[in-house]
Amino acid sequence: MALHERAGQPALPEDLTNIAKLVSAYFVNEVDPRQRAQQVQFGTSGHRGCAFDSSFNEAHILAVSQALVAYREEQGITGPLMLGRDTHALSEAAYMTALEVFIGNGIEVHVQSDDGYTPTPVISHAILRYNKGRSTGLADGVVITPSHNPPTDGGFKYNPPHGGPADSTVTKIIEKYANALLSSDLMGVNAVSYAETRASHLLKQVDWRTDYINDLEQVIDITAIRKANLRIGVDAMGGAGASYWQMIAEHYDLEIDIYHDEVDASFRFMPLDKDGKIRMDCSSPYAMAALLHMKGDYDVAVGNDPDYDRHGIVSPTHGLLNPNHYLAIAIDYLCKHRHWPASAAIGKTLVSSAMIDRVVAAHGRELKEMPVGFKWFAQALHDGSIAFAGEESAGATFLDKQGQPWSTDKDGIILALLAAEIVAVTGQDLGDYYEHLCGQHGTSYYRRVDAPSSPEQNKAFGAIRGYKLKLKELAGDDVLAIMTKAPGNDALIGGVKVTTANGWFAARPSGTEPIYKIYCESFVSEAHLAQLVDEAQTLVSSWLKAE
Repeated sequence: MALHERAGQPALPEDLTNIAKLVSAYFVNEVDPRQRAQQVQFGTSGHRGCAFDSSFNEAHILAVSQALVAYREEQGITGPLMLGRDTHALSEAAYMTALEVFIGNGIEVHVQSDDGYTPTPVISHAILRYNKGRSTGLADGVVITPSHNPPTDGGFKYNPPHGGPADSTVTKIIEKYANALLSSDLMGVNAVSYAETRASHLLKQVDWRTDYINDLEQVIDITAIRKANLRIGVDAMGGAGASYWQMIAEHYDLEIDIYHDEVDASFRFMPLDKDGKIRMDCSSPYAMAALLHMKGDYDVAVGNDPDYDRHGIVSPTHGLLNPNHYLAIAIDYLCKHRHWPASAAIGKTLVSSAMIDRVVAAHGRELKEMPVGFKWFAQALHDGSIAFAGEESAGATFLDKQGQPWSTDKDGIILALLAAEIVAVTGQDLGDYYEHLCGQHGTSYYRRVDAPSSPEQNKAFGAIRGYKLKLKELAGDDVLAIMTKAPGNDALIGGVKVTTANGWFAARPSGTEPIYKIYCESFVSEAHLAQLVDEAQTLVSSWLKAE
């Protein structure tokens, strides 16, 4: 996709979403359940859509909330439901709708005590905290967020009692129930008024923010950060964790400068992303342009997306680190500085850098390579069989210092604080740290290419079978493997991955946008990477036509 001419530049008035019209569309637009695009659809991370397109409206949230009530009853989940939301406009509207349904069905619902916003990892941590030592009356949770998506979008994610994202088996059940309710004009949905919701004894105010911040010393060496007198810059991106950073600074006496901590559902303070849209993507140099201008002012600078499950890490000398590079740094450092059980593996998605494979092998740990989607790591993080899990889209989490689960969903806050810990403990610039890894394991050349896709093309990916592809050579090297299943759990990846001794490529459709993605990596050169990209694009195009 071509780079937009104003990428990285401040948003103009004409770039902003009319929030009043958007929220009105949520309540007013009718949904046609016969159209696939207007049905409830759980992708890699929940149901997402836009009120203007009739894909995220009051009817969807009424239906999916009631479907979740039915699922909880089927599964015998009788504890409280932890409900959080981020700062998107539709998150506020959907939060009200979901409360009306959950309370209307007699479920005890826990929310942040000051009616504040709640990051995804805080909900995960709260679920684990509540369920620890319990075998009955377990809690689960919902986070209402479309992650880093533009201001027009809304999203709804379910986290079962293990605290992480629900797997496909669970979401298919909820999706089926929800769409049946949509098709029956919402007959069977039980809801009360919002006023009744707020007055109900079932609505409990809990101060998750204080609990989470007080617990941070269990997972991060904050004493080392404080003793190093680091200057830390934070782009809060107007997200659900903006208030957390100020409290972290005060509680632990850290020197943190915080930018964009105001809540503005239009996100007017955001520079435009690569395609000219406002998108709160903390792994994008265009969305992070404001913080990048100040990178030399800080020992480490960080950013988080609206629900704080992603992290962006800025080095004063190397700028915004590639998410793959930071994952390799974090894994190498943690393997040296955490006394986790030797049996605990390291998890990565199969489109993440093979540099991680080399780092993990050097530390003698098992690597678990999973399909895209953090749901594949949740149960293993919960039982401690995976110590660290990360994906190339800048999301990760890890066990605490005692080898216990901290969060089983992505946690952008602890990954940001870990960056400060690494600098404090090693005295090394993060960019230099990665260059040292390259000296040990070879230099990685990595690129992702996005291509417009149709529903038919996305469906065709699922029909690709490795044994049918007569591919012997890729970019001058013999093909070692053609995979349509992930080595870590033998689950279908929804696409294909081809590997050689010197590189690989993978292709899969996006779960949230009308595009497909091609990921390529070479350990030879930029020229070899370019050859990989060209051949991969040609191959994928031909395979999709054949299917």
